[in-house]
Amino acid sequence: MTVATVGVHIVDVLARPVESIPGGQDTHLLEQIRITAAGAAAGTAVDLAKIGVPVASFGAVGDDELGDFLLMIMERRGVDVGGVVRKPGEQTAASILPIRPDGGRPSFHVPGANLGLSPADLDQDRIAAAKVVHLGGMDVTWGLHDPAFYALLDKIRGDGAIVTMDLLSNMPDLMPAVRSFLPHVDYLLPNEEQALMLTGAATAEEAAAALVAEGLRGALVTLGGAGSLVVTADGATTVPALDVPVVDTTGCGDAYCAGFVAGLLEGRDVLGAARLGTAVAARVAGGLGSDAGLDGPVHAD
Repeated sequence: MTVATVGVHIVDVLARPVESIPGGQDTHLLEQIRITAAGAAAGTAVDLAKIGVPVASFGAVGDDELGDFLLMIMERRGVDVGGVVRKPGEQTAASILPIRPDGGRPSFHVPGANLGLSPADLDQDRIAAAKVVHLGGMDVTWGLHDPAFYALLDKIRGDGAIVTMDLLSNMPDLMPAVRSFLPHVDYLLPNEEQALMLTGAATAEEAAAALVAEGLRGALVTLGGAGSLVVTADGATTVPALDVPVVDTTGCGDAYCAGFVAGLLEGRDVLGAARLGTAVAARVAGGLGSDAGLDGPVHAD
């Protein structure tokens, strides 16, 4: 294991293209339906495994058929799922995603077992052995908003590992609690809306600069089709998105995180790692689901 992903695990059911929800008992014929492992921890773990990075995932799923499926598909993709606990009586988190023709993705979501994940569920020794720990969805894993977990992150960083963090939702009420993680993280990778809500800033650049001023080594704000904004103590740089046909934007943020982490492990600087994240996200945008298109090496140059 080189990377540990910690946090949200979701089963996604995706269908495309969906222009409207049928009325009554009507049926619309579609081109494609997929079921995938997703979520800010599980989706990133699958992407890392598919681009060749050894990864173990840590989180919670229900003791149900969806949980069986999620663990099976993650293992099939090459993820070590020994750190994913089963929660009796709880449902595995799941989303239904009708993908619009332009790649947009409204969703129907059940948060399920993610809400009950706590430090007691985590194999802390195994997590501490990773070179990079990626926190996925700390806004909705409320049980990890715990001083004991912050202490684990501080120990990990003190031992020389890197901690990265991504969020899951764009819900304003959840953002204040996320700020408690900032002193314990090296790199934060929010989308633009999340960055603005976290800081109250008027622009993405102001938001990223404010986040870095709180002690982060870097803030990488994803901007959709405009690429990403990379801000460190050395300044701000925009990394443009690649010009590719977009089928589905589901999981592009997770893919960006996976590429960024892989780039750091390769010894790239922050901008180089961001460019690899951009390339991985572009692959995923070209297919349906959070792991689409990742069937071989991804190059940023």
